[in-house]
Amino acid sequence: MRAILVTACVWGGTAAAEVPKVAVDIAPVHSIVAAVMGDLGQPDLIVAPGASPHGYSMRPSEARALDQADVVVWVGEGLAPWLEGLITELAAGAEVIELLDLPGTQLLEMRENAAFGSHDDHDHGAKHEAHDHDDHDDHAQEAKAEHDHDDRDEHAHDDDAHHEHADEVKADADHDHAHDEHAHDGHAGEAYNDDADQDHADAHAGHDHGAFDPHAWLDPQNAVIWAQAIAQVFAEKDPENGDVYASNAAAFSSDMNALQGEITSMLAPVVGRPFVVFHDAYHYFENRFGVEAVGAVSASDAAAPSPARVAELRDEVAEFDAVCAMREPQFAGGMLDALGTIKLGEMDPMGAALEVGPTLYPALLRGMATSLADCLK
Repeated sequence: MRAILVTACVWGGTAAAEVPKVAVDIAPVHSIVAAVMGDLGQPDLIVAPGASPHGYSMRPSEARALDQADVVVWVGEGLAPWLEGLITELAAGAEVIELLDLPGTQLLEMRENAAFGSHDDHDHGAKHEAHDHDDHDDHAQEAKAEHDHDDRDEHAHDDDAHHEHADEVKADADHDHAHDEHAHDGHAGEAYNDDADQDHADAHAGHDHGAFDPHAWLDPQNAVIWAQAIAQVFAEKDPENGDVYASNAAAFSSDMNALQGEITSMLAPVVGRPFVVFHDAYHYFENRFGVEAVGAVSASDAAAPSPARVAELRDEVAEFDAVCAMREPQFAGGMLDALGTIKLGEMDPMGAALEVGPTLYPALLRGMATSLADCLK
């Protein structure tokens, strides 16, 4: 069993805890976690910068980091369904923080259509708190069924490759997974597990995240909530540095509030100007700053669009006289050519071109705002 406590001082002082080893799924979340850890340590990144989190085969070094983690922080199975089983298998003794499950997280429903602006029957801007989800209508249930079917196919396709990586890691790392002092329940329970939050966890356990857009890190207010919860979990693991984690989270929150004001001012002149995105990953950013896209070439999982979807979006571009289209560096931009002569910009929800670390997340949001404002001028 891997112990996280070092030997107590002989004169009777309390035992000191080590800074936890932390594994994080994607670079933007890694940046938030790194800001909370500060100078105390560095989290490990599971999904390489620039790679799509929707489907990924971990390298042995990345799986080893997951295997050695005391805390795992990930967005959730809605973003990376392939990772859920690996967390259960490789990080069985770790505290798991599923960000989409944290109380207070604002969630937005998925936008299923290529064109957003002409479908008044679907409330694309409806907010939902993670601890107070309502039952969905028949339309959402149909989307859920399709999502579940896709997930089963993706899991079936990826299982062999992932288990092969897991076997390599087990042979190399030679770790004992019998960490019986921790109960893995899919939530970071100890730090926010009062009665009300336990009610949330019980009610939310059976909720299908497939009805909700998983790109929730693009709302800086979600990042603030997450940083505070992460700091609480780290303080439970490492109480000696609890004040440091809390102070770092408070500084991060202050920085995010200032950045939100900066971005609001930057985008104010272009609010209401129509644009399209390559990949429906920006709804949280759009909703927070009041700059709603009229459509996306690709769905939220970045799958190749059908000809019918492209045709629907082309009609939307013409109807709303869209000013620009935002491509992404990870994907070929040729599909945007089908939209006709339209100004092109670039946004990246993952920060692929940015240096990994605590500065990535604010640089990501500021860069997206700058690119969008420039394209819409």
